[in-house]
Amino acid sequence: MNSYDVLMLVAKAADDKRAEEILALNMKGLSSFADYFVICHGNSDKQVEAIAREIKEQAQLHEIEVKRLEGLDAAQWVLIDLGEVIVHVFHRDERSYYNLEKLWGDAPLENVSEAFTS
Repeated sequence: MNSYDVLMLVAKAADDKRAEEILALNMKGLSSFADYFVICHGNSDKQVEAIAREIKEQAQLHEIEVKRLEGLDAAQWVLIDLGEVIVHVFHRDERSYYNLEKLWGDAPLENVSEAFTS
């Protein structure tokens, strides 16, 4: 599975748990450690946890190594390292505070909308 396929799998898993404002940044040429960043949020601790768990489960089902998963206990900012795809699942308030979209503003957006229809 290439990094784009992993990206689409992550986007679908997040959407399945009703993650909001799912955004994918194409980090190719900007980062040496990932091809894509996925940023999304949930509106409660439980939803953040559910989104992160679904992404982890789908990755494992497709034999994608979860290199690191941090922040699940607090469910405010969960980081899931899938190698070439790094996923940031925020609680709504934390997302606006950290504003990773602005920090990585020079990264082009990757369209993941087709993942939502499959």
